[in-house]
Amino acid sequence: MHHHHGRLRTAGLLAFLFALLLAVGAVVAYSSGTPAFLFIFAGIGLVSVAYSYWNSDKIALRAMKARPVSKEESPQLHRMVEELAHRAQQPMPRIYIAPTPTPNAFATGRNPQNGVVCFTEGILNLLNERELRGVTGHELMHVYNRDILISSVAAAVAGFLTTIAQFFLLFGGGRGNQQGGNPLMLIGSILAVFLMPVAASLIQMAISRTREFDADADGAQLSGDPLALASALDKLDRGISRYPMKEDPKHDAHAHMMIANPFGPRAKQMFSTHPPMDQRIARLEEMAGHRGSSGS
Repeated sequence: MHHHHGRLRTAGLLAFLFALLLAVGAVVAYSSGTPAFLFIFAGIGLVSVAYSYWNSDKIALRAMKARPVSKEESPQLHRMVEELAHRAQQPMPRIYIAPTPTPNAFATGRNPQNGVVCFTEGILNLLNERELRGVTGHELMHVYNRDILISSVAAAVAGFLTTIAQFFLLFGGGRGNQQGGNPLMLIGSILAVFLMPVAASLIQMAISRTREFDADADGAQLSGDPLALASALDKLDRGISRYPMKEDPKHDAHAHMMIANPFGPRAKQMFSTHPPMDQRIARLEEMAGHRGSSGS
């Protein structure tokens, strides 16, 4: 592991998310004249974050219909994961396989002691051992960098802001209408409540993209083979184009956890939680070039 400017950027984006939450709270308090709702929403938000974080592994594995894989069933896969975990001086995660032809992988678990790495059947059939090792390093670093906590908080805050906007649509604006408030102020409040969840979603995507770049770099450092991960990402990009995952709410909620966008080129890059694949590959190739130069 090494330090990234991206981690400072992630902290800044999370801080801005919470600032948006406070700003929307102020708008709702003014418009409704009922500050008590803020405490109710805040309580629901905290419970949602805690539940999502504590049960992230169970929720994601259930959604993907994944099953645990024993050492006897797949000794080579277990040996690879165990070797990388030992190299990182971290606990070995549990290993799962999801029965889908879409080539992908994801990590989950609330902390390194409860980490999980899940591979799809598609990725096991597509990649060679060297490439799969690069992907494993990437996923392990998501667990060891505690990205699950960061993504859970970002997703919960973004979802909470959307909930507030929906509540405002149904019940909000009461103060402006009942007390003859300034119409421009009311319009501004409505716009703020609806635009801030959009901004929060964009920030959530930015956080996810930052964590993917970081996991690429840290994972490549852990495996010692940036070009293997670059090759794997290139294969995944083409493989997912052939076998994209079906878009539904169950899969949409966990798409940001996967190493590659599971919906393929149909997904709009602007709103994707993953960085463009060519940028990720270029960074890894540059990293390999620097390693080669330093070693020569």
